[in-house]
Amino acid sequence: MRRGLELAALGPAVGDHARVGAVILSPDGDVLAEGWHKGAGTPHAEVDALSKVDPARLLGATAVVTLEPCNHTGRTGPCALALLDAGIGRVVYAIDDPGAHAHGGAERLRAAGVEVVAGVLADEAEAFLERWLLSVRLGRPWVTVKWASSLDGRAAAADGTSQWITGAAARQHVHEQRAAHDAILVGTGTVLADDPSLTARGDAGELLADQPLPVVLGDRPVPAGAAVRRHPRGVVTLPGHDLAASLAALRGHGVHSVFVEGGPTVASALIAAGLVDEYLVYLAPVLLGGPRVALGDVGVGSIGERRRLDVLSTTSLGPDLLVRARPHRASVPADAVPGNAGSQNDRSTT
Repeated sequence: MRRGLELAALGPAVGDHARVGAVILSPDGDVLAEGWHKGAGTPHAEVDALSKVDPARLLGATAVVTLEPCNHTGRTGPCALALLDAGIGRVVYAIDDPGAHAHGGAERLRAAGVEVVAGVLADEAEAFLERWLLSVRLGRPWVTVKWASSLDGRAAAADGTSQWITGAAARQHVHEQRAAHDAILVGTGTVLADDPSLTARGDAGELLADQPLPVVLGDRPVPAGAAVRRHPRGVVTLPGHDLAASLAALRGHGVHSVFVEGGPTVASALIAAGLVDEYLVYLAPVLLGGPRVALGDVGVGSIGERRRLDVLSTTSLGPDLLVRARPHRASVPADAVPGNAGSQNDRSTT
């Protein structure tokens, strides 16, 4: 199973799919084949592995897969049926598929007489697939909020200038994080004030291979000449009056993770609504003072209502410090914890 997770990591980290790995073992325990999901429209991990083995050797073999074999026909057929047709005698998997349509593969296999073992290295598989799992279970993308500020919490100087608070290493790390998410989100205020391109770029300014889908949130129109309109993936605009609904709408664009760079207004609104799953805060060793704070009202009226965070790591990026944090587990609403909510989404688009 651990090898299966290693194989799963070979698949693309962004896109409308789960990263899954599979290992086929002979009845004697020898490895017959390995496979992984290489992206939307390609064979799932189980089918990829099965295709590499002489069918005569599959009878009674064991399939070890990191996610429950799907039971749904989308761009590809059900993996559970492929395993049955191959004559697999035993299936071992880590975690159940949470999709309302894709799950049920385990039951189908058991009903056909296949031995099924679930829950092997489940915690490791949950951690590996956490963004995708939360997105499917809650019906909205994983939300990472980023801001850069001075040590006294200012996102800009009193006159509004902000380029550059942080150094080159921190700025390049931001571009890498953009590429590691399906979409990048800002508000219309940021578009009108800064005219950002919302692309992910390398050290020399070149476009990286993985480009996030640019999303502009708000009710004001994006100017026809705005730089974001020249983005290689086009631009998606969403209304700002219902944040939860707008995020849910992004699932229709194949978005499982969103990187938010929208300035204090958007960031504060998402925090106040309890829609943030991770924070990336880039702190520069400077003091700015003045009114340009990195966050506004986040719904905290007293110290007892403070939003506690768990700091996962602190990383030096040149002279700057990156703090990676998440909402404190005890303070997360029950319906926001992965596994406590259902969804209409599944692996059918893979």
